[in-house]
Amino acid sequence: MKVEQLNRSFGAKVSELSLPDLNQDEVQYIYKLWLQYALLIFPQQNLTNSQQIEFAKNFGALEFDLSPISNVRNDGSIRDANDDDIVKSLKGNMEWHHDSTYMPIQAKGAVFTAHKVPKKGGETGWADMRAAYEGLSLAMKEKIEDLSAFHSYEWSQKERFGHKDPKVSEFNSYGFDIDPKPLRPLVKTHSETGQKCLTIGRHINKIEGMSDQEAQNLAKELEEFACSNENWVYHHSWEVGDAVIWDNRCLMHQATMWDLNEPRIMYHSRIEGDPISEAASNYL
Repeated sequence: MKVEQLNRSFGAKVSELSLPDLNQDEVQYIYKLWLQYALLIFPQQNLTNSQQIEFAKNFGALEFDLSPISNVRNDGSIRDANDDDIVKSLKGNMEWHHDSTYMPIQAKGAVFTAHKVPKKGGETGWADMRAAYEGLSLAMKEKIEDLSAFHSYEWSQKERFGHKDPKVSEFNSYGFDIDPKPLRPLVKTHSETGQKCLTIGRHINKIEGMSDQEAQNLAKELEEFACSNENWVYHHSWEVGDAVIWDNRCLMHQATMWDLNEPRIMYHSRIEGDPISEAASNYL
């Protein structure tokens, strides 16, 4: 097994191994690498869907086994780039976010694989919320230390993309119908490493004690700061067969635009968060 650290505050490429054939010692070692680096990239693994699910289970129970992240219909046709709710969800993913902050329990992490990639664009980016927190001024740390934000997927999608009623759409409304909207501290302590990190991103629309506009302005200010240092951000150019796993507790992520007339087919397995440490404060 070969481990090459990215030239960033986080992340490593891991090669010279076969993910479907890991023994228990190798699984434990990879788990420790994951906690250390937060993002692990495994080039050219070419996992089947079932192999991806089994690999993801090494990191915990799954919030869901497998979901296609794709602009391609089951019949192979390309979805309408302008008026398709699945494509609108893909465009939403192009904004910085953590997975499942809009659910009662935030996801622990995710495994992502590339099955078909466009000729240009379609990278996935991650941003290190540990380094971003450490880089904040003392005044900003003091300002946000005790602040908590409501996260709403319904708001973040409808506000920007005008989703249709999920009852008449292919979009399955996952996270749309959560009420009350989950409340999460802007500053969290990672349950396994003890490191402080930011929990921010596009789903924040309200912060306790602020007007909605003040809350959204603060969330955007924190996001822009977190993504302003190239040492804290990495975008991966996919090749078919690549697999990654990231720690959703301390990394934000985003997709990047590509020509939506070209197919891009990815598969996502989401790892369930701990029901105590990752629960929204208003769901404890």
